[in-house]
Parts: sequence; structure tokens; C-alpha cells
Amino acid sequence: MDEVDIAVVGGGIIGCLTARELLARRPERTVAVLDRDSVGSGASRRSAGLHFPRGATGRVRGMAAYSQQYYAELSSGRPELPIHQVGMDVVGAERAVLDSYLASARPTPATEGVWQVEGGQYADVAGLTGRIAGELRGGAVVHEGTGVTAIGLGPERITLALSSGGELTARQVVLAPGPWIAAPAWRELVAPLGVRVKKVVALHIDLVPAPTDRVVVFQEEDAFLLPLHDRGHWLFSYTCQEWGVDPDALGGEGLSDQDLGDALAVLRAVAPEYAAHCASGRVFCDAYSGTGEPVVRPLPADPRVVFAGAANGSGYRLAPAIAAQAADLIDIPFLTGSSRSHA
Repeated sequence: MDEVDIAVVGGGIIGCLTARELLARRPERTVAVLDRDSVGSGASRRSAGLHFPRGATGRVRGMAAYSQQYYAELSSGRPELPIHQVGMDVVGAERAVLDSYLASARPTPATEGVWQVEGGQYADVAGLTGRIAGELRGGAVVHEGTGVTAIGLGPERITLALSSGGELTARQVVLAPGPWIAAPAWRELVAPLGVRVKKVVALHIDLVPAPTDRVVVFQEEDAFLLPLHDRGHWLFSYTCQEWGVDPDALGGEGLSDQDLGDALAVLRAVAPEYAAHCASGRVFCDAYSGTGEPVVRPLPADPRVVFAGAANGSGYRLAPAIAAQAADLIDIPFLTGSSRSHA
């Protein structure tokens, strides 16, 4: 198939859920998902996959609530999906917790400065993405190992030049590239969005969590300890401040001495008893907006291309809501009868 209605560029959790949403709304559409690697192999593979029932702004809180309900419905009656419910304790000031967490999280004081909240879960994001992609096949074409090397904005259709040497044309495109913001095919197109790429570092703690162990969120430090019950160890994530990194360079480098030292310094400050058990971890990056909210909008150069991402490290957590908002924008031409009606 070299002509489709909609091409989704990027086969991570956001791209695959967007394709799923598009087909759920209009099953007769032809949809292609393209990824330079295998689906779920980029930021999705390295994600901690933790869902917090919170948001720093009203829009993000609404997106978090939507996504939480979406994942609950997705996993209902499907215990094989790698989505795991987990208890959550938040260490933080009362006002900060009550202002940011959803009402449905029911923040309840546990001890001084610690709040129990409901609605926490984590996922094997790569595994979940692979299952979603598997379900898409038949309704959508999934092109793995197929990079997009150029985007041609023709008057009637958009042409995607492919790394395999062929071309794919589409009436509309959803661009969900994760941290590959600077890819030559779309670097100039997305530049006006002001998206930046930041390193993400997490440590693996070689202690087996007990079945009743809960996530501990350090609100002020923007860090968390996650018991990965399915993997048999803990994960510690903190907010790294190294910007302008290249995802292709980071993919094979692993943790540096600096990464390990910086993360351990934060861990020793919030939970020193875990620091002696850290010798490994994961390092990658994610795309960040300038507002702290995900970017879901038509590109200034052509409204037929919708950007979906820059979720500020919350790609899994907000992916269902991002997908729904992207599908809303894609659907506008169907409602108005013109592919350029909102230019």
C-alpha cells in the first residue's frame, strides 16, 4: 500500500495509540504507522511507565484523568496486558499535593508530610506498545525499520520518502517522533514549536520489592522510587537538567560516571538506605515543551500535519489523551470538507 488516508510517523506508545484512536473512530480509513526501528523501541522501551494521577495545570490534570480511565478500561478483563496497579505515597507539602493531584486520587494524610493517593499504576510500555501494534495489524499497515527521510507537502497529498527507497503518500500526517525532534525530514517543520530534548536518567536498585511495597513520590524533588514487582527490583528516577542531547548518541552510551553520581546525590538526600544498592540503570531522553504541557497541534507550515508529543517525560501517562486530541485535529477536515480548512 503506497497511498493511505493518514500516516502516523513514530511507532511509540503515542503513535500506536493515535492510530488505534483514528481507526476506532473511522474503521474505513486507511492508516499506516511508520517507525525507523521496531515499534516501542525508542523512548517507550526506556520509559519507567509510571502513571501519576496528577497534573501541574488544569489541562494536564484533565489529560491525566482521561488517560487513567482509558487505561482502566483497556486493562479491564485483560490481565495479560502489562499494566500493574500499585499503591502510591507522596512526600510533600499539603497545598502542593492537594493542588496537583486529581480529586479521584483522594489524597489522604498518612504520616506528617506523607500522603496516600489512589490511581497509581505502571506499565511495561514497550510490551504494551507491541500488543497495541499487534492489534492494529489488519486495520492498519505497520512499517517497522522504515524511516522517513523527507516530507513533501504537495497541494493534494503529502509524500513521505522512505529509507527503504520507496514513497508513501497520505492526505494527512500525525508526527509523533518522540525525542527525534531534529530528524532532517521534519527539523525545520517543527522548529517553530520550540520543543527541546532533555536527558532522562533512572537508577536500578538491586533490592527485591515486597508485594505490598508502594511507589514513593518526592514532590519537591520531582523524583520517585518505583517498586517494579514484575522485574524484581526498584527504579529511582530524578529530574536531570542536561538539555540538547541527541537520542541517537545516547542510545548506546549507557550511564556515565556523571549520570550515576548526580542521581545518587539526589537518592542519598531522599532515601539514603537505597543508595548502596545501585550499580546500573537506564539513560535516554525525551522531548519537552516550553509550557510544561504536551504539544498537540497542526504544524504552522501545513495544518494537514499534526504534531503529537513533547509530553515532558509523561508520554505513557498522557498518551491516550494526546492520541484523542491528535485525532480531534485530524477529524476537523472531515467535518469541514476541506483538508486545509483550518490553515
